[in-house]
Amino acid sequence: MEELANINWALFAPIIVIQLILQVVALIDLLRIHATNGPKWLWLVIIVVSGLFGSIAYFIVGRRQV
Repeated sequence: MEELANINWALFAPIIVIQLILQVVALIDLLRIHATNGPKWLWLVIIVVSGLFGSIAYFIVGRRQV
């Protein structure tokens, strides 16, 4: 537990905030878009479980380009 007290949270706070914002934007986009590359439920799981990498993967691979 002492290790958590010694972490400089000012370095990690922006990364955590960016991750949360990117996840929320990806989830909103997933709900609003009609067609994706693959099933929507799978992208939902990938975004929620994988965090930052899942959100980035969704925007690169998951969105079907019209």
